[in-house]
Amino acid sequence: MLSSALREPHVAGAQRLWRAKIDVEGGVAQYLAKVGRPIRYGYVPRAWPLPNYQTVFALDPGSAEMPSAARPFTAELVTRLVSRGVLFAPILLHTGVSSPEAGEPPYGERFRVPATTAALVNWVRDQGGRVIAVGTTAVRALESAANPGGLVTAAAGWTELVLGPDRPARAVDGLITGLHTPEASHLLLLEAVVGPELVQRAYDAAVRREYLWHEFGDVSLLTSR
Repeated sequence: MLSSALREPHVAGAQRLWRAKIDVEGGVAQYLAKVGRPIRYGYVPRAWPLPNYQTVFALDPGSAEMPSAARPFTAELVTRLVSRGVLFAPILLHTGVSSPEAGEPPYGERFRVPATTAALVNWVRDQGGRVIAVGTTAVRALESAANPGGLVTAAAGWTELVLGPDRPARAVDGLITGLHTPEASHLLLLEAVVGPELVQRAYDAAVRREYLWHEFGDVSLLTSR
């Protein structure tokens, strides 16, 4: 049973998302697995099974939308990258519902940066290596745990961080990302990591070559150095 006791929007000014209490056996996860369906954009011709929305890195359920940047990764690809010296560190951010509506800020999202991940990121930076985030969600989580000097410490909770001209990236040197709509706040995040010029060049190329947008679309690697 869904309770209508909580009717206030999650974010001031937002009229699409509402809080609800679920009083069912098994809790929210089992209820959603039974009656829920993944959010998908209108350009996707049909619904896909839930496993198609999971990435090779996914462990803890909780995201409202698919973190699409990691979709090209497979267990085989990760193994090959590790064998070539690429280091991987776990990080968690439960993606909220992305919003292209004018004036609507990004939603707060739950994140967790383990102490081992923070230590590895700091070590890589100390050694002159590059920290590449897989997706805007990973950028937001890692930057939420970084101090003004770029030092990362273990952190967890809800992040309201919005990266952009007033808050550039401090710990991340690049990212693997999908293609986002012009109104999305994700573009400001990309510019905060690699600069507006590179983002513009990448999107010009994507339009020219007819790359695919959003969750099942193409991804690219953008780096600041």
